[in-house]
Amino acid sequence: MHPSFGSAIEVAAATIFALALIHTFAAKQFERMSHRFPRHAGLFHLLGEVEIVFGFWASILLVVMAIGAGGKEALAYAESRNYTEPLFVFVVMVVAASRPVLQTVMTTVSLIARVVPLPTATATAWLGLAAVPLLGSLITEPAAMTIAALMLAPQIFRPDVPVIPKYLALGVLFVNISIGGTLTAYAAPPVLMVATTWQWDSAFMLATFGWKAALAVVVNATIATFMLRKHLNASSTDDSPASNNTPVSVTVVAVHLAVLAGVVILAHHPVAFIGLFLLFLGFTQAYERHQDPLIIKEALLVGFFLAGLVVLGGMQAWWLQPIVSSLEPIALFFGALGLTAITDNAALTYLGSLIDGISDESKYMLVAGAVAGGGLTVIANAPNPAGVALLKRGFSDETISIGGLLLGALAPTTIAAAALLFL
Repeated sequence: MHPSFGSAIEVAAATIFALALIHTFAAKQFERMSHRFPRHAGLFHLLGEVEIVFGFWASILLVVMAIGAGGKEALAYAESRNYTEPLFVFVVMVVAASRPVLQTVMTTVSLIARVVPLPTATATAWLGLAAVPLLGSLITEPAAMTIAALMLAPQIFRPDVPVIPKYLALGVLFVNISIGGTLTAYAAPPVLMVATTWQWDSAFMLATFGWKAALAVVVNATIATFMLRKHLNASSTDDSPASNNTPVSVTVVAVHLAVLAGVVILAHHPVAFIGLFLLFLGFTQAYERHQDPLIIKEALLVGFFLAGLVVLGGMQAWWLQPIVSSLEPIALFFGALGLTAITDNAALTYLGSLIDGISDESKYMLVAGAVAGGGLTVIANAPNPAGVALLKRGFSDETISIGGLLLGALAPTTIAAAALLFL
C-alpha cells in the first residue's frame, strides 16, 4: 500500500468513526422515523439499534478499504484485530444472565436487604447500584453489568418511572460499573490493558484506586436511591427476573457458578472459554427445566457492537496517541476523561501503555480519568452496550437517548473524578 494512500485510509477511518459517533447520538431519531415511515420501518428500526452502530460502520470501513487498497488488505486488517474482548463479553453475558446465577445473586441480595434497616425495595435498589458493581472486581465488569441490569430493570428502569431519575440511575450504574472494577487488576478492561506492562497487581489496585472507587460507588448509589425512593416499591421488586422462579437444583447452581468462574479465569484465552461455553450450552439443554431462555440475541448484538469498535478503534491511534503522550499529568486526567466519552477507555489506556518513559503520576492520571469517564457514553466502557441492550425496554421507543445518558452520568462522573483526583 502506498504511504500516501495509507494516510488517506486513516483519514477515512477517522471520518467514519466520527459518523459512527454521530449515529449513536441520532439512534433515537431513527427509531422515531420507523414510526413516521412505516414502509421502511424495518430499516429505520435497524439503524435505531445502538448495538449495531459500530458494527455497521466498521463494515463500511472494510468496504472502503477493499475498494481503495484491495480485498486482501481489508481482510488482513480485519483478521489482525484482537476480538477476545467481544467474544468474552458475549459469553459472560449469557452465563451471568442464566436463571441459576441470577437467582442465586437475587436471593443473596434479598437476604441482605431484609437485614438492612431500610425498606426492602430501597435496600435492594441500593445494593444493585452499589454492591453488584463492586462485585465486578471479582466476576469482571461485563458480568456485573449483566446481573445489575437484570436485577434493576423491573424495579427502576420501568416505563412509568420519570425520565430524569431514571437517566440518573442509568448514569450511576454505568459509572459505578466502570470504577467498581478497579479493586483488582483483571476485572476492568482499561486496567487490564496496562496491568502487565506497568506491573500493577491487585494489591496495588486496591491500595491506589480501589478504596477511592468504592467510596465514590457508595456515594453515587446513595444519591440515586434517594432520588428514586418515591418510585421504589415491593411489588416492583417482586417482579424481578428471579422472584417468581421455582427453586433451582443446588447441583445446577454449582455447575453454572463453576462455568462463570471458569470463563472469568480463562478470559484471555478465547479458544478455552468458548469451548467451556459450548459445554455450558449443552448442559442448559440437558437441564432445561432449570433454565429460562438464554439472552443469546442481546449478547450477540453487544458482541457485534464491540467487534465493530475494535475494527474502527484500531485505525484511530494516529491522532489519539499524540494527544495522550503530549499532556502533563493533570491535563492527561481531564483529557482521558473527555476522550473516553468518544472512544473505548481500554483502547485509550492501551495507547498510554505504549508510551516509553511515561511517569508513574501520568500512569495514574491516565487510568483514573479513563475509568471515571467510563459511564458518559455507550462506547466509553465495554460493558455499557450490555446495559443498553438489557435496559432499553424501560425507555420510550425502547431506545436509550445518548444525550440523556450523558446528562445522567455527569453528576456521578464528577463524584468519581473528585474521589480519584483528590483523595
